[in-house]
Amino acid sequence: MIALLTIVAVGFFLGMRHATDPDHVIAVGTIVTREHNVKRSAWIGAAWGLGHTMTILAVGGAIILFRITLPPRLGLAMELAVGVMLIVLGIRNLSGLFIWSAQKALAANPGLDQGAAQYHSHGDYVHVHGEAHAHTHPHDPQHNPIAGLDRWFKQNGLYQLVRPLVVGIVHGLAGSAAIALLVLSTINNVRWALAYLAVFGVGTILGMMLITLMLGSTFSYGQKRFARIGQHFGLAAGVISIAFGLVIAYEIGFVNGLFSSHARWVLR
Repeated sequence: MIALLTIVAVGFFLGMRHATDPDHVIAVGTIVTREHNVKRSAWIGAAWGLGHTMTILAVGGAIILFRITLPPRLGLAMELAVGVMLIVLGIRNLSGLFIWSAQKALAANPGLDQGAAQYHSHGDYVHVHGEAHAHTHPHDPQHNPIAGLDRWFKQNGLYQLVRPLVVGIVHGLAGSAAIALLVLSTINNVRWALAYLAVFGVGTILGMMLITLMLGSTFSYGQKRFARIGQHFGLAAGVISIAFGLVIAYEIGFVNGLFSSHARWVLR
C-alpha cells in the first residue's frame, strides 16, 4: 500500500513538473496571450493537459501493455511535430503584426491618397474598398466571413478549447514513449504502471492550469494598465515560439538525423 501511494505521489508531482517544460509553456503562451479572461485561461491549460494525458494514456499504455518498440524515425517524427506546431502557433500570433502596422501607418498619414484602394481590418479580417468607398463604410463590420464563422462556432462552448486540446495531443506524442519506457524500467506491475500514467496526467493537467492561470492573470492585469501591452506580449510570444520551433526542428532533423540515413533517437 505504501509503495502504491509513493507511486501516486511521485507521478503527480512529476506530472506537474512536466507541465513546466519550455516547449509546453511557450505553446500555451501563444494561445493565452490572445485571451484576456483569467478563467478561460485556466480552462485553456486544462484542455492542453487533457489532450496531453489522452495521448500519454493511449501511446504510453500501448507500449506498457504490448511492449511495443517504436522505430527511431517514428519517435523523431513525433518530436518534430512539436517543432512544426510551435512554428505554426508563432506565425498565427505574428499575423496581428501586419494588421497593427497597417493601422498605425494609416493613423500616422491621414492624408494618404484617397483615390487608392483602402485596406482596413475587422479583427482578424482584412479587406479592401475602392475609391467610391473612401469616405464611407457600406457594410456592417460584423458581416464578414471570419466574424460569421466565429459566431457560428461560438455557439458551442468547446470552440475555444479545441486548439489547446490539439496542441496537448501533439505534445503528448513527443513525450509518451519516454515516459512509458521510464515507467517500465521502474514498475513491473502493469496495473501500477498504468495507474502511474493516469496520475501523471492529472498532475500535468493541474500544473498547466496553474501556469495558464498565472499567465492569464499577468496579461489581464497588463491589459488594464496599458492598452497595447497585450498586443506586444502576443508578438513576443510569437517570435519566441517560432525561434524555439526552428531550434527543435533543426535538432531533430539534422543533429539527430531524421533527414539523414542515420537516425538517432535519444529519449528525454
